[in-house]
Amino acid sequence: MRGVKPLLENVDLTLNPGDKIGLIGANGAGKSSLFGMLRNELHPDQGEIDFPAKWRMAYVAQETPPLERAALDYAIDGDVNLRKLQAELARLEALPETAQNSMDNGIAIGEIYSALADADAYTVQSRGEQLLLGLGFSIDQMQQSVASFSGGWRMRLNLAQALMCPSDLLLLDEPTNHLDLDAIIWLEDWLKRYAGTLIIISHDRDFLDEIVNVVVHIDERKLKRYSGNYSSFERQRAAQMILAAGAAEKQARKKAHLESFIDRFKAKASKAKQAQSRMKALAKMEELAPLRAAAEFSFEFREPLSAPNPLLVMEDVNCGYRSEDPETYEIREKTIVNGVNFSLQIGQRIGLLGVNGAGKSTLIKTIAGELMPLEGIATTGKGLTIGYFAQHQVEMLRHEESPLWHLQKIAPTVREQELRNFLGGFNFPGAMVTSPIAPFSGGEKARLALSLIVWQRPNLLLLDEPTNHLDLETREALTEALAQFEGTLVVVSHDRHLLRATTDQFIIVADGRLQPFDGDLDDYKDWLFKTKLGKGTDVLPAAGKENKTAYPTASPVAPAAAPAVEKRDKRQEAELRQKLSAQRKPIENKIRKLEEQIAKRNAQKAEVDAQLLDPAIYDAANKARLKTLLADQAFYTKDLEQLEGEWLGLQEQLEALAA
Repeated sequence: MRGVKPLLENVDLTLNPGDKIGLIGANGAGKSSLFGMLRNELHPDQGEIDFPAKWRMAYVAQETPPLERAALDYAIDGDVNLRKLQAELARLEALPETAQNSMDNGIAIGEIYSALADADAYTVQSRGEQLLLGLGFSIDQMQQSVASFSGGWRMRLNLAQALMCPSDLLLLDEPTNHLDLDAIIWLEDWLKRYAGTLIIISHDRDFLDEIVNVVVHIDERKLKRYSGNYSSFERQRAAQMILAAGAAEKQARKKAHLESFIDRFKAKASKAKQAQSRMKALAKMEELAPLRAAAEFSFEFREPLSAPNPLLVMEDVNCGYRSEDPETYEIREKTIVNGVNFSLQIGQRIGLLGVNGAGKSTLIKTIAGELMPLEGIATTGKGLTIGYFAQHQVEMLRHEESPLWHLQKIAPTVREQELRNFLGGFNFPGAMVTSPIAPFSGGEKARLALSLIVWQRPNLLLLDEPTNHLDLETREALTEALAQFEGTLVVVSHDRHLLRATTDQFIIVADGRLQPFDGDLDDYKDWLFKTKLGKGTDVLPAAGKENKTAYPTASPVAPAAAPAVEKRDKRQEAELRQKLSAQRKPIENKIRKLEEQIAKRNAQKAEVDAQLLDPAIYDAANKARLKTLLADQAFYTKDLEQLEGEWLGLQEQLEALAA
């Protein structure tokens, strides 16, 4: 129990040594409380938690004191036993010479040297450097004091301490929250090689998929164990969900729309080919429906009101910051990304890659207009509406005000009930919509910030780490909404599932430049291990391995240059893909609108057909009504044929583009 709230009731669960376990569940379900019990900080009201007494446990501290100690030394402090041995050796060696030369003291010193060798004391410096390099620190930063780092970087130091500690049980609670994509990929590989038992709380499905072989789900105050990774858990959970009447009903409604197209077109031999794409869509929907049925909530971005093309053009732009010297009052400029020549076209879906500090956020702020270019020209299209989501968007919310107040600020002329209905779609029901947001969770505040963006119907979405604080269900809802967004998207995220599902091209920010990345996230991961990361993950706590990694001094850039002809071909292919995407988008939008019209007409015709089946309609008294129904039936039939003809014509245009 936490207060009066029961978190777990009559739970039995067995985990095996060497398992890598993902602990998942809704926010507030009790994941962190379970970790507290494992660390003996909380105690169960009933029952026992048991693991071998000799097991060494490591976990990430939540607080980081502002120490003057060097970052590297602080990380190595995680190996508490090693530090004790070093301290004892220093004490013995500092004793007066007569005592030091005594036989007992000599034996004690010899035993400590032996214990230090067992603890790999002679590789500890190398191992500490490997860890910090993998987590994104430079060699110079390792010598800086802990106090000089911001909160996010201090959490990385705490993570390094936990990884330095030789352990049999490692507890990690949202370890990727303060990491960029490069550091996550490094950590993922390190944890795969970890020999002990791992229990990890994470909302990053790709991260869980790569590491865990067991999932423990907290649901309805029970712990349920599933074998396999997160995707395997989803499939098993979906199989259970589909048995539930509510899930089955929801799935049936989704299927009905697509099936109506297939039934209609399969009946006409000339149109059978066009029906194939709808059958594929139906097959895919059937596979995903159970997962969506289980989702806590979903939403969608409203169709943009306009779409200038291009949306934005940047010519020879330098992105960075201006500041005033407090003594001389001179304006200083710090350039982060220089020489940017970049245009955003309708329908582009771009993922920005690059290490922390490379300039991704600076670039997005410049595109958003929050930072003015230090040099060069940025021109925006007429009618550009930007939806910008970043961490500070959440921080700028007024904590003493309610969700309704925030929405009324940007929509003062809209009826309150309409605003309440809209916020209800973002899981702000009843009294919650008028309550101050101060006690809301980080995920709830992020959801509110997203709802304010959706209301404004942007045609350009700029998202800088939008999944921070979001649980798995909300991340899935955001991913699905972004995949269906009809505008242009630029996103920075360490959530690879979101990047894969919502973007179709990548740009890398490195060495102060913006350059295309020809490849997908798997290519990016391969490139990282060939260049920046090397074999840094080989060195585990007290593993006794040599430092085999030669880290390049240069910052990462795009993959090794190909011959000029191949590079030109790739660029031409990318331009062709971009051109095709721009041509396909308006056709796909028209098809979607036609499908909505056809569905509406089908419903209207079905209602008329049903009334005409009633024998009473043919009584003399209902002659006028019958005449109206027959006229409506003829109109709906003719209109459907016309709409279907347009639909087929657009499908043929898409096929011609694909060819």
